[in-house]
Amino acid sequence: MLTVQVRNPLAESRPATTVALDLRHLHLTATPERLRVRDAVSGKLLVSQLVDNDGDHVWDELLCQVTLGPQERRRLAIELAPAGQVAQPAPAVAYSRFVPERIDDYAWENDRVAFRTYGPKAQQLTEAGSKDGTLTSGMDCWLKRVPYSIIDKWYAGYAKDPTFYHHDRGEGYDPYHVGDSRGCGGLGVWNDRDSTLAVSKNFIRYQTLATGPLRTVFELTYAPWSAAGQQLTQRTRITLDAGQQLSRYDVFVAVDHGALPPLTVGITLHEQKGTVAGRPAAGWFRHWEPIDDSELGTGLVMAPGQVQNWWTYRTTRKEQSHLFVRLKPAAHLTYYAGYGWTKAGRFHNVGDWESYLAAEARRLAAPLEVTVLRPAPAGKHS
Repeated sequence: MLTVQVRNPLAESRPATTVALDLRHLHLTATPERLRVRDAVSGKLLVSQLVDNDGDHVWDELLCQVTLGPQERRRLAIELAPAGQVAQPAPAVAYSRFVPERIDDYAWENDRVAFRTYGPKAQQLTEAGSKDGTLTSGMDCWLKRVPYSIIDKWYAGYAKDPTFYHHDRGEGYDPYHVGDSRGCGGLGVWNDRDSTLAVSKNFIRYQTLATGPLRTVFELTYAPWSAAGQQLTQRTRITLDAGQQLSRYDVFVAVDHGALPPLTVGITLHEQKGTVAGRPAAGWFRHWEPIDDSELGTGLVMAPGQVQNWWTYRTTRKEQSHLFVRLKPAAHLTYYAGYGWTKAGRFHNVGDWESYLAAEARRLAAPLEVTVLRPAPAGKHS
């Protein structure tokens, strides 16, 4: 056994925070499937999850979640399940999958939010003139208000009635329109000369890397796309943890020649009935709008040092009005995007949503401090 200390460096509480322990740094010889995590003081066994981050069938991280008070320290005991057993499995709360029964969506969710985006067959249908297709690399929000998984149920309902998930039956629904917009967190390359955004088409490949009680991870690959006289290649890794409103986007880009262009992340303004605010020095941006008989906040969080500039673009062109944040050129960019819906009960007004985004930005700027206190002696675990 070994003990790990986690510390919250902030002078404010930190709810539902994922602790990711790199198995290489733990120097354990035990079979990873036998590892489990216990609160070293209370003795409570914590929900944990193993993650293979690169699809090589080797476990890379051991995850657990803690809620910490201001500047609180917590000790976690990493121990073994009894010989012949594996750590107790827990249901998948953070879940994602490819959805061939709805053309070829990719959908993901946790206990608070759900999203989807669109694949190559949906693009082909649109390009062939079919009204059944979808041509966009924007990100769709599925508004949920229950803690359990809804993806499989809603798609099963869709198979019987294509309007199924557009009606709220007490679990939530999909009123969020993406169309040709960036939806909630899609990206592109902005052209200042003609006020247009060059974007990719639908994803062409996917890889599901993790689902489980604490985290889902998957990657989307896009066909090369043109912007500012260059051909861009793009691979996007999306991570969503339990208890969070925001998905993490890790975007990897390259160009066929020249310098990397700055990427621009967008949030659709729909019919321009909402309000926009941003705090670039703090690293957060938000949109708040009416949606049917409720209200919806969407937002972006990122390291302030990544931000080049931001603006609100309003136009009469269909689906092209956005909150835009242009990021400094880099081959790897990280940002967070997501939503808060008033009917889910956690956010009652725009002030609640701004407070959440501001707190998430502070947590991003001050990550958990993790220290291994007592490494396990070599050869003691099997």
